[in-house]
Amino acid sequence: MSLATPLLHRWFPFLAWPRPTLGLMQGEFWAGMTVGLMLVPQGVAYAALAGMPLVTGIYASLIPALVAVLWSSSTRLGVGPTALTSLLIGASLTGMAEPGSAHWVALAAWMALLSGLLQMVLGVARFGWLLNLVTSPVLNGFTQAAALLILASQLPALLGLRTSWGALAASPSLHHFDLTALAFGLGSMALLVLARRWRSGFPAAIVVIALAALASWVAGYADADGAVVGHLPSGLPSPYWPGWLSWGELGTLVMPVLVVTLVSFLETASSAKVEHQQGGTRWNENQDLIAHGMAKISAGLCGSFATSASFSRSAINLYAGAKTGWATLFSLVLVLATLLWLTPALYHVPQSVLAAVVVTAVTSLIKPGVMLGLWRISRVETAISLVTFGLTLATAPRMYWGVLVGLLMNLSHFLYQRLHPRIIEVGLHPDGSLRDRHLWQLPPLAPRVLALRMDAELDFASANALERRVATELADRPELRHLCLFALPINRIDVTGVEAFMRLRALMQGLGGTLHVAGIKLPVHQVLDNAGAMVPGPNFVTHRTDAEAIAALQRPAPASPRAAPGHNPGH
Repeated sequence: MSLATPLLHRWFPFLAWPRPTLGLMQGEFWAGMTVGLMLVPQGVAYAALAGMPLVTGIYASLIPALVAVLWSSSTRLGVGPTALTSLLIGASLTGMAEPGSAHWVALAAWMALLSGLLQMVLGVARFGWLLNLVTSPVLNGFTQAAALLILASQLPALLGLRTSWGALAASPSLHHFDLTALAFGLGSMALLVLARRWRSGFPAAIVVIALAALASWVAGYADADGAVVGHLPSGLPSPYWPGWLSWGELGTLVMPVLVVTLVSFLETASSAKVEHQQGGTRWNENQDLIAHGMAKISAGLCGSFATSASFSRSAINLYAGAKTGWATLFSLVLVLATLLWLTPALYHVPQSVLAAVVVTAVTSLIKPGVMLGLWRISRVETAISLVTFGLTLATAPRMYWGVLVGLLMNLSHFLYQRLHPRIIEVGLHPDGSLRDRHLWQLPPLAPRVLALRMDAELDFASANALERRVATELADRPELRHLCLFALPINRIDVTGVEAFMRLRALMQGLGGTLHVAGIKLPVHQVLDNAGAMVPGPNFVTHRTDAEAIAALQRPAPASPRAAPGHNPGH
């Protein structure tokens, strides 16, 4: 292999795909067909959810999916329109333009361009670690609320409601419903649910849509002014430039773009982790950020909307036996054939059937048991999840406030925990381990000894808490003459931590006592040594292990306090 090959694979990951063989291609073909048969109906349905012209859902399922699979490190993901991303787009643009209008399409394209550019920058700068700031409780709270909002948005179309909910409540009557649309919607939903329970990998959506289109055509539903998909243009999407936005519109899009970027890539992460765990490979999140950023940009440049990785389509791709990105290429051939020749077949599909496809897809997102499980683990994180859930519902259509407030609460909780580390006075348990003396009702480790263990890094966030705890204990127990820090849990120390350590040493020296340090790790020891804080002295003793420290402190006549000769920390 030449030296240029790894560089080529880095810039063009698809060059590293396995070479096609007959056996490989047969399996990839059937997996690709299974996912491709889902892409078209879901793409059209999610375009309606985003308020976009329906054909743009098929556009978003073709070129962006091709770009993503060619440059991604996760080649088996089902990339295209997704329910959450589509809902965010539709909700964010509400009030800025008329759904489906040219201006609405331009705004959606700008959201895709800006979101894609942001993801590319994050990937190139290797900032994939930022995903760790979004915890599962925040994401769960947002997802549950978004699923309910999606259901609420699809109910009128699903039930064939011809008026508003307010008008229906004021004068309840069946005349407010298109009973044919109601029958199509509920019947399609029932078939989709049964098919999912029978065989989750079966492409039921395309079968149900085909049957519904046939029934609609036979019944003359479109000729009776029924709500159908209608005419969709055939052919490939043309290059599209949305035109420049005003500063006011650009400012309005900033927050939605940030949340679309965050949520869409979290969708990608949830699918990619499953793929790489199954394949025993390492996930390159920065490469996927770049690939999916490029996919979003390509979506905007073909007049479509932001894409993401669909968990359901990705799962079905894996379930169908896909091994490589070749399966995705086969599914895209089916999407291409639909655009070129099969869009007229969608004309008679009732819109209530599209609503049934969306509703069936998002019902899997509603998991009330998750909240109950979270309550048993952490009350605080449950509260964060519930606030995220409530604010997402309350602020709709500006639902991004739920995610942002959830993130702020989560970071505040994290900061509070870092500022209040767990500092315990340890005692010797009968099993020989060091435990919380007060929790286990143990005697002091030794007379006139304060033995503390801090389960945190010794840095700017925790240093003050440690000093405050030592000062409080010394004030309450004036007989103390020895302070022993069991330092094994301390993995890192910064300048503030070094200064706090030196003040503790000076404090014990001023009291005529001794500072003992046990089990200090080599990286921490080196930082303290460079600062001159480990210089041997009459009031400072280090111990290699906890057992050595316990033995020294419990001797009836301790040796003179000095550094242990030849000490070389090995932790």
